[in-house]
Amino acid sequence: MAFWNRRKPFDSEEALEEQNQLKRTLSWPHLIALGVGAIIGTGIFALIGVGAGMAGPAVVVSFAVVGVVCACAAMAYAEMATMIPASGSAYTYSYAVLGEFLAWIVGWCLILEYSLVVATVAVGWSGYAVGGLKSIGVDLPTALSAPPHVDGGMINLPAIFITLAVAALLAAGTRESARVNMVLVLIKLAALALFVAVAFPAFDAAHFEPFAPFGYGKDRVGDVDKGMIAAAAIIFFAFYGFDAISTAAEEAKNPGRDLSIGIVGSMILCTIIYMLVAAAAVGALPFGQFAESAEPLALILREINQPEAAKWIAGAAIVAMPTVLLAFLYGQSRIFFVMARDGLLPRFLSKVNPKTGTPVVMTFVAAVIVAALAGVARLDEIAALANAGTLAAFIAVAVCMLVMRVREPNRPRVFKAPFGWVVGIVTILGCAYLFWGLQDRTQHFFLIWSAIGLVVYFAYSMHASKLKGR
Repeated sequence: MAFWNRRKPFDSEEALEEQNQLKRTLSWPHLIALGVGAIIGTGIFALIGVGAGMAGPAVVVSFAVVGVVCACAAMAYAEMATMIPASGSAYTYSYAVLGEFLAWIVGWCLILEYSLVVATVAVGWSGYAVGGLKSIGVDLPTALSAPPHVDGGMINLPAIFITLAVAALLAAGTRESARVNMVLVLIKLAALALFVAVAFPAFDAAHFEPFAPFGYGKDRVGDVDKGMIAAAAIIFFAFYGFDAISTAAEEAKNPGRDLSIGIVGSMILCTIIYMLVAAAAVGALPFGQFAESAEPLALILREINQPEAAKWIAGAAIVAMPTVLLAFLYGQSRIFFVMARDGLLPRFLSKVNPKTGTPVVMTFVAAVIVAALAGVARLDEIAALANAGTLAAFIAVAVCMLVMRVREPNRPRVFKAPFGWVVGIVTILGCAYLFWGLQDRTQHFFLIWSAIGLVVYFAYSMHASKLKGR
């Protein structure tokens, strides 16, 4: 069979050796917590400053636009995840629906997404950790707490530390890490509720004028892009994470029910929270005063004379932002795991530890790669490149949903996206529009990454695939 026609069957599960099987230990509360833990993190705690600097008060509209696109993508994911309840997320759906070649491209995009997301969050966590330690009199040397592009910086050790610490937790077991995640998610939600409650009394409508100082599209100002859509393309990072839930399909106790509840429920909850936090932030302080901060929410509270609340927000971010690391490092290791199980990556990476039921080797391989990147990376640039990979994956899932609506319209669907064709088309066009909103160099880096992926596929993966010869 030609490589472009190889499709992985999903009507029946493949017989897998015990060393390649994951344990079913998660229920829908764990999955909602996994989704909220993945979605709410660096995007709102750190990148809201970057977005406000690009769009001004119109950053609130940026959140709304991205929320609509991601809500549609979430419904497409929910339909595909319950139809094909197997680990691998967009990669697995593409393998079953579109064939191996396109699945490899999607999987390669997911490797980019998950690796850079974890690195971005680790860098964002480091900013809050360094600021929090400084507030209690512990001043870390810049050389050991900042990447090389910062004056005096050499390596970001806090970012490396938190990545490896979360990897160790994941390796201990999926259910154990899920329980810790639920506690940390509650802390994070309490912190954001505190921010809204304290910031709204300082709300000043004058801070919203002019509402869109840089326009509603994408415009070059100096050496950076500005505008509402340019900001949306960056803060898109703040919304995805629900796709990490779909990587848990093989570990969900009742995937047909639990996946749809987890994906759609976490997306709705997080969109509401983001709108409230963005409005409170811009209303409390002119956007220009927190746009460049590594810890914008804490800075806002300090500027409105709420230093104690600022300490609580910074502390909560330090404690709870690792939930995003946990969710995405979890997702990344499962993507790698499934691709290795299919033979597209070295198969030894698909071994599962018999005691913990987790792919320990793959988890630490992924963590070492990400930790190295987090130690030297710049927050805004890696977030933007991560967005490019995610947008490509979202488009692939929407295409898979629409193809299955035509190819097998009568196939049972535990969750069926309402107005499926509208949902699919909005997802595809919306993601393409957000990709256009990314900076030119980000688009160029993404094309280079994709070209490298093609070389790897034709040089190794195509020949090592388990479906070769079928």
